[in-house]
Amino acid sequence: MSELVATTPGLFPLPDWAKDQLSDLKGHQKGDLISGDESDAIVAAYDEAREEVIGDQLDAGLDRVVEGQLRWDDNLAHPLTVHENVETGGIVRYYDNNNFYRDPRVTGDLTFSGDVAAELEKASDAIDGEAALQAVLPGPYSLADLASDEHYGDEAEFLDAVGDFLAEEVEAFPAHETLFLNEPSLVENAPGEDTDALASEVIDRVADATDADVVVNTYWGALDEKVYAHLMDADVDAIGFDFVAGDREQTLYNINEYGTKSDIALGLVDGQNTLVESPETVRERVDWVQEQVASQDFETTYVTSNTELFYLPVNKAQEKLAVLAEAASLNEVKA
Repeated sequence: MSELVATTPGLFPLPDWAKDQLSDLKGHQKGDLISGDESDAIVAAYDEAREEVIGDQLDAGLDRVVEGQLRWDDNLAHPLTVHENVETGGIVRYYDNNNFYRDPRVTGDLTFSGDVAAELEKASDAIDGEAALQAVLPGPYSLADLASDEHYGDEAEFLDAVGDFLAEEVEAFPAHETLFLNEPSLVENAPGEDTDALASEVIDRVADATDADVVVNTYWGALDEKVYAHLMDADVDAIGFDFVAGDREQTLYNINEYGTKSDIALGLVDGQNTLVESPETVRERVDWVQEQVASQDFETTYVTSNTELFYLPVNKAQEKLAVLAEAASLNEVKA
């Protein structure tokens, strides 16, 4: 039987006290957003908030604990927006929802940064061996898709550079059990024929930079058949599927037609809806998916929310953490 692992794709809502405190410390202007050179008071506030969201995950009983990415003003673009060779442009809508991010305009070589590695070092210290650390990054295709290239001058060269950048960042990470690469752009703005194979190649390159299990997490829909077929060429441990907002029939067709990896990640809890699912309902969804792909046995099944929990009020995010953990620990449920 598959091992069920409760986790999330990262990016938590800031605790309410931290929102108020950081609003006073940072202000509300473009120049007041995170850039990597914050004051000691701002750093201390984020450190305290990070420890709180890690404590929430430990209390809930998650099998993989994430850093929380509370410093990320830009949901996926953060690794670029804090880079010294990136300038922030105007505010751009984040896919088709009501969140926005600053357009990262890459104006020079994407050299090593170490910003995310420093966050993960602090998270590892806060976890202190009580659970396994899970690192989270935007996938290279999504990061390149969200950014503006004003330096490399070629789409393929830019995607290559973003992949190399992320791979070097991963090499600096502290020990981690799992790496989630969030790739919503593979669904929302699928690569064309000239880049679909390269997109999988650069994902493979980032995955090769760690000894941890790597999950390419897709959401907000189902992957196009051709994109999925190319993604299967990447040497990763699992692909994540959105079974909340996605086209379930297309997802199941892809899996049954082309197979999938030895592990699988299932987005079964709604990361954008305050309605809290019951653990029994989530476990029934796990069993249902496994029944639909009965020809394949999975070594590990990651039970997760379909999107980041950032969109929810803190109390609802906390409740959903507990649901994920309990659902993964339940005995098999038969409908």
